Amino acid sequence: MRTLLITGPGGTGRTTVAAATALKAAREGTRTLVLSADRTDTLGAALGVRTGPAPVEAGTNLTAWRPDAAERFRADLTAFQARAGTALDLLGAARLDAEEVTPLPGAEELALLRALRDAATSDTYDLLVVDLPPTPQALALLALPEELRRYLRRLLPAERQAARALRPVLGRLAGVPMPAEWLYETAARWDLELAAVEAVVEDRATTVRLVAEPGPAGTDAVRSAGTGLALRGLSVDALVANRVLPGATNDTWLAALAAQQRKALDEWQETYDVHEVPHRGHDPRGTDDLGALPVPGVVNETPSPVEWPLTDHLADEGVLVWHIPLPGAIREELDLIRRGDELVVTAGQFRRIVPLPSALRRCTVDGAALREGELRIRFAPDPDLWPRTR
Repeated sequence: MRTLLITGPGGTGRTTVAAATALKAAREGTRTLVLSADRTDTLGAALGVRTGPAPVEAGTNLTAWRPDAAERFRADLTAFQARAGTALDLLGAARLDAEEVTPLPGAEELALLRALRDAATSDTYDLLVVDLPPTPQALALLALPEELRRYLRRLLPAERQAARALRPVLGRLAGVPMPAEWLYETAARWDLELAAVEAVVEDRATTVRLVAEPGPAGTDAVRSAGTGLALRGLSVDALVANRVLPGATNDTWLAALAAQQRKALDEWQETYDVHEVPHRGHDPRGTDDLGALPVPGVVNETPSPVEWPLTDHLADEGVLVWHIPLPGAIREELDLIRRGDELVVTAGQFRRIVPLPSALRRCTVDGAALREGELRIRFAPDPDLWPRTR
């Protein structure tokens, strides 16, 4: 199944483009599900169908779904209270009723990730179109499974479960209670669920489609988005330039705006597959309006993955070079930190902690340079760890 993640700067019509893209695919005979995380029913307003916590038919081959974060959050909290009942009673804690629970910040994002996992692992659909939040929030959302799994591994390492038979003894020796079995079981279940979401995000059949309004602000946002997406290893299949004004006009003010847009479009075309969607003069509503939008279709071919190649220059320079594509990155906004077998890469407002390839774990960082939108990190073999040759 193909997964198409749609994001871009705020206020650029992302949801409308997502709905139009899903509708176009459905009319071509593709079983399509469009997902949205908005609290308000912006997706339903565009499709002309009320959406909510249960998937609804929005047309032939088209299903729309806006997961209910509150319902899932209440269920999770109720289950947690049931499992931790003994500890809560010892603490004298008063349990919360499901009716009085309101979702915490971030619950919508978690609900969307779960819906993404459930939809991707089913055989009901051929295409999943996901209406993501604006790009910075979308990248934080997509990074969540990887980061949470890392936290779980650090806080509750799986290898400690091998000593669960000794936990009572260790607890008496240490004088403090050791983590209960259910805590490790819960962590293992969470890790399994997060791994399923992470697999969808990292799948070769998952691509990102950017939506932006051409102009100076849109240009800056697209540049930043390209850097953040590349850092997460996500490929952009197309850039939808939304609300493009007509070039020929007698209105001086509109002509100046159109010229400004054209400058941005020319710049984008050097990097992206740009598709222009003209300004309709009103917000599209209903399938007739959406069907009139010339949004790009979804190609069935599996896109090429984003590669981070490792090249061997040991013979001539004595180093290995790790190539990390970061289009649009600014040298002054880059930062690298080596932490054991991990590398912390910061590019502007985006950061990612990545495990080093096995060969680089036996090396030390020898330098880095940004060349032609690519971060090239040099690693020199550590004599104490690198295999010696006779």
